[in-house]
Amino acid sequence: MTGDRPIRILLAILGLDQHEAGAFAVAALLRDAGMEVIYLGRFGTPETVVGAALDEGVDVIGLSCHSWEYLYYLDELMDLLKQRGLDVPVVVGGSVLSGEDRTAIQRKGVGATFGPGSDSAEIVEEIRRLAEGRGAP
Repeated sequence: MTGDRPIRILLAILGLDQHEAGAFAVAALLRDAGMEVIYLGRFGTPETVVGAALDEGVDVIGLSCHSWEYLYYLDELMDLLKQRGLDVPVVVGGSVLSGEDRTAIQRKGVGATFGPGSDSAEIVEEIRRLAEGRGAP
């Protein structure tokens, strides 16, 4: 909870990545943990993600990645967040995250990464930590 309301997390998939199963599983995990999940679905762009984050007043943005396209959109997404003055942590999770990718994207400002085999409880706790660390909007 942030303040007197549940944590709000926006989940999206960037580019032409069509793999939704992981996003659905994470959405259910976070809802079961008491969070409010706004799911944008597939084929997102940095503009649609940032616009929805502004419109919805989210605490965290989660990107599901099961292809490497997110790597090509991440810089633009982070730049747009900064341009719009939106201080919302971004987390990235998916089956294609390698240790090398994790290091590179965390240098870009991503708050947390979750690769294959990530523990469900750790995902929930890290999202809570990031959301509560930014304070209630």
